[in-house]
Amino acid sequence: MAVWCFGSINIDHFYALPHLPAPGETLASSGYRQELGGKGANQSVAAARAGAEVRHIGAVGADGAPALFEMEAAGVDCRGVQRLEGATGHAVILVDPAGENSIVLHAGANGALDLGAALAALEGVELDDILLIQNETAHQAALAEAAMGLGMDVIYSAAPFDLAAVQAVMPFVNTLVLNEVEAAQLQAALDVPFEDLPVSNVVITRGAAGASWRSRGMEVIEVAALPVAVVDTTGAGDCFTGALAAALDAGQTPDAAMRFAAAAAALQVSRAGTAAAMPVLEEIEALLGESG
Repeated sequence: MAVWCFGSINIDHFYALPHLPAPGETLASSGYRQELGGKGANQSVAAARAGAEVRHIGAVGADGAPALFEMEAAGVDCRGVQRLEGATGHAVILVDPAGENSIVLHAGANGALDLGAALAALEGVELDDILLIQNETAHQAALAEAAMGLGMDVIYSAAPFDLAAVQAVMPFVNTLVLNEVEAAQLQAALDVPFEDLPVSNVVITRGAAGASWRSRGMEVIEVAALPVAVVDTTGAGDCFTGALAAALDAGQTPDAAMRFAAAAAALQVSRAGTAAAMPVLEEIEALLGESG
């Protein structure tokens, strides 16, 4: 089995600030760094480091070679990544001393990728392989529909939240992943309980309050967040989702996979960065052993 990810590849620009800026406020940064990011790349790296065979489908611009090098170094197969003209997607990430962040995205190549080439990159898919998708690329619904037709298990992170995108993708999703803000937005928009959504499973992440797994006809699985000193929350949800996919791909039960993902996210937020902060399998297993 394998985890496939159709998703964004970004160059992240981090600025350390004394606090997140108010409207009209100018702040001096006390630190700057640049590294690989994007929800798709983050999830691919998280899944690969957590032990899965991962294949990424997406796009970079003319400046994307360093991003691909870092993904491949983490064990991600990038043969399905298109090389386009123009800029690679990028993000400006503002981080305060408590680790909270504000993010501005530019889609770049993520919004210009070719649908035909993306569909062709699914060649070699096997029954029950997993596809991860998010809302930072073009053509999510088309890839999800094709994946479901191939017998894949589709896991969809509905972020950044966009109601029209969610409604278009949900018919082709097995597991919907939302943070608590996105979950509230979806319920407010649709006014239906999660059990009535057209998906088999709903996973809701709540940061320090843990996460839950809801399936029709089953008791809700609740997992606690592991207590850590938080350095940077950027990419924590992507780490959780990528690690969850890796655990499910390895045959873990939902309960075990959720605990595995919570441990991975705890390690990730205790470090600075996004993709570079994703933990490896041995670290996750060690933390799980320590926590009982």
